[in-house]
Amino acid sequence: MSADIVSPEHRSKIMSKIRGKNTKPEMVVRSLCHEMGFRFRLYRRDLPGAPDLVFPKHGLCMFVHGCFWHRHPECKYAYMPKSRVDFWQNKLAKNVERDLKTQQALINMGWRVVTIWECHTKNRDLLRLEIQNAFTRDA
Repeated sequence: MSADIVSPEHRSKIMSKIRGKNTKPEMVVRSLCHEMGFRFRLYRRDLPGAPDLVFPKHGLCMFVHGCFWHRHPECKYAYMPKSRVDFWQNKLAKNVERDLKTQQALINMGWRVVTIWECHTKNRDLLRLEIQNAFTRDA
């Protein structure tokens, strides 16, 4: 196992700068949804997991997940850090477990749930198709 090249205090400061809301991928998705005419609410705290975008008219909750933090399967951005492997495996597994529980709770409440992955926000044309499909799927 290789050692971290920065002190624990500096690493903590770096990690504290990572935002959970209004991230660049979220902003891309929100902009495109608005451009496509879909109106939404943000972070509805009365719903499990406070979904990133909620489309009440369509019964749809949308999460914009970071590939690293939420373990996008077979994605190059979902790598495992080389230091403190046990810590990261535990932390990231809990994120995935929480995501599944949140998704199931929303489904049980009658919502449709869609996850947009961070890496998908890099190609606007494919993202547009993915968003359009989210509104036509099971509608």
